Amino acid sequence: MPERKDSESRKLLRRLRETLAAPGGGQHRLDQITHHIADSMGTEVCSIYLFRDPETLELCATEGLKPEAVHKTRLRLGEGLVGRVARTGRHVNTADAPGEPGFRYMPETGEEVFSSFLGVPIQRVGERLGVLVVQSRSARQFSEDEVYGLEVVAMVLAEMAELGAFLGSQADSLHHFPIMFRGTTGQEGTAEGHVWLHEPRVVITNPVADDPLKEKARLNEAVAMLRTTVDSLLAAADMGSGDSAEVMETYRMFAHSRSWLRRMEEAIDLGLSAEAAVEKEQSQARARLESAADPYLRDRLHDLDDLSNRLLRILTGQGRDTGAEMPEDPILVARNIGPAELLDYGRRLKGVVLEEGSVGSHAAIVARALAIPLVIHAERITSEALNGDLILVDGDMGTVHLRPEETVTKAFRDKMAMQAEAQQRYAGLRDLPATSTCGTTIQLYMNAGLMADLPSLESSGAEGVGLFRTELQFLTRTKVPRRGELAALYAHVLDNAHGKPVMFRTLDIGSDKVLPYMKPQDEPNPAMGWRAIRVGLDKRGVLRMQLQALIRAAIGQPLHVMFPFITEMNEFEEAHKLLMEQLAREQRLGHALPSDIRVGAMLETPSMAFAPKKFFEMCDFISVGGNDLKQFFFAADRENEMVRRRYDTLNTSFITLLEQIVQRCDEARVPVSFCGEDAGRPIEAVTFAALGFRRLSMRPASIGPVKHLIRRVNLSELKRVIDDARAAGEINLRRPVTEWLARQ
Repeated sequence: MPERKDSESRKLLRRLRETLAAPGGGQHRLDQITHHIADSMGTEVCSIYLFRDPETLELCATEGLKPEAVHKTRLRLGEGLVGRVARTGRHVNTADAPGEPGFRYMPETGEEVFSSFLGVPIQRVGERLGVLVVQSRSARQFSEDEVYGLEVVAMVLAEMAELGAFLGSQADSLHHFPIMFRGTTGQEGTAEGHVWLHEPRVVITNPVADDPLKEKARLNEAVAMLRTTVDSLLAAADMGSGDSAEVMETYRMFAHSRSWLRRMEEAIDLGLSAEAAVEKEQSQARARLESAADPYLRDRLHDLDDLSNRLLRILTGQGRDTGAEMPEDPILVARNIGPAELLDYGRRLKGVVLEEGSVGSHAAIVARALAIPLVIHAERITSEALNGDLILVDGDMGTVHLRPEETVTKAFRDKMAMQAEAQQRYAGLRDLPATSTCGTTIQLYMNAGLMADLPSLESSGAEGVGLFRTELQFLTRTKVPRRGELAALYAHVLDNAHGKPVMFRTLDIGSDKVLPYMKPQDEPNPAMGWRAIRVGLDKRGVLRMQLQALIRAAIGQPLHVMFPFITEMNEFEEAHKLLMEQLAREQRLGHALPSDIRVGAMLETPSMAFAPKKFFEMCDFISVGGNDLKQFFFAADRENEMVRRRYDTLNTSFITLLEQIVQRCDEARVPVSFCGEDAGRPIEAVTFAALGFRRLSMRPASIGPVKHLIRRVNLSELKRVIDDARAAGEINLRRPVTEWLARQ
């Protein structure tokens, strides 16, 4: 890049730094900044648009447009050329702005006389703050050097915004005022505590630097240290060969990329500090990868972010150990987190709030196992929250209150007190059966996946473990666990169950549960792809090893094994045969055997409701996997927030399907249970009981509320209500069931 351009850029950035340091309010700074940029670039117009809310941009300062338009002109995200830049995170450069598709004419600004338009996003690591625009009368396209230079300026503005130097009318709100986030429920429950950031954001206080040679030396030294760290990390992981090794090698290639280093050095040449150059490249690469059609490329975002964040911590010295002490009531706030990291925190956490994640993610599975409230999709919370901030998490509603007002805190505490009082009432029912007023007894089982769950078996009053998720031991490791390790774990589970039955579900991976050492499959719809028993029957070595571990764990005790995601009878036959082969093998080897083996299947697809009678007769028990069955019945992906709440479990058609499954199981004299989130919801639970389900499996905290309601109702009368509503043509049973329950 020519020296003159370098010096002009550095000169402009020095002016911006001086503006930042000078006294004055946020609006004065913005006005000065637009003046300096227009002067430096030789354009008649420079404007700054900032987000007023996630969907609206506001003109906050301008040099060259009508001053009365400031704080009056607003654009929706995606509207006009400015809105396009904000939505895509990419620049727009045109010599004929009015002729561009999507151009929006704003007469109040007086911009109709300006032909040339260059707009670049003001963004910081995926967080889009606004748009920086320059315009001129002459019809010309801006050069690549000019585009790049303006992007460098936008990067500095983003850092200024992070430091609270300006945000128009919002200037003083950063990190001080109350704010509520609407996310999605990952795990129900409520919690009050103080923020503990999993990876505190690195704050860059020196975005502009005067000595590019010194900054390049700092950058190169930090990159060398990063590469050494990554090489050591991967060597210690000892991935061997195969898919996991390929993934790790890709990570190493990123760290050693010369083009990555070159792009950061080019930003330093224009006047950025080493830290700002790293973050500029990270932000722009995120914008490129987020819009990539290839899901594999989009997944590389995690590698890019991890490497960039490691490099920033080296440069700034703001490592993971920042000196802050975890509060006594920590609520973890993070962009995302892996299952092993979440398990490291364990039950110390009162709750978890994530910007990303999904209801079926590894973190959600672990949060449910730990029984801690989880809210996902709380956008931008990591940029707003500070360690030690008071935070309220409502996992029931999917909302989070950060630095709440006193009235909100009081109402929240009242809600928690009411819930605690209800739990005390439920605790009094612990040793009583879930027997309805008509004399029908329902067995209430709990779901589990960790040793930490087992104490809940006694405290909740559960009659057994209706689902033990064996994949958690695979998800939290960097390589396949050994047979001996699994056998010891399963034996410990059985010992701690004290004779109560434990239904071990064999490895259910694939779809939303991808092992760290397993190469992700590029499937358009993974929930309907290579997962669960399909993986087990294709990779029989792993399934055999797990079955051997289960047999060895249950010496002299009953063993219950169930196979997940059976979609046709021959899959169950093959899996059952494999189990019998391992049983015979263990006997030949002279190993002691379980006192009894019961083999079941999870019915999770509508196809199995119509399976041959022989399938039901082959099973020792059947567990209806409600979460999957519901998503396939309604063709509504439960990971898709646009549709997952669209369909009700008490839809008449779905209830009729469940009733048919119960009838077929009764005909074959095979016990059937309902397992899933809906089993733990009292209204749904009593409806299932009225249909004929005599066993329900749910999270431990739901057993009390479900038992409380079952003991208050006559299931025979409720069945008549259901039948009458269906006969009357009701398409949903929630209203008639709820109204009947209210009269009891």
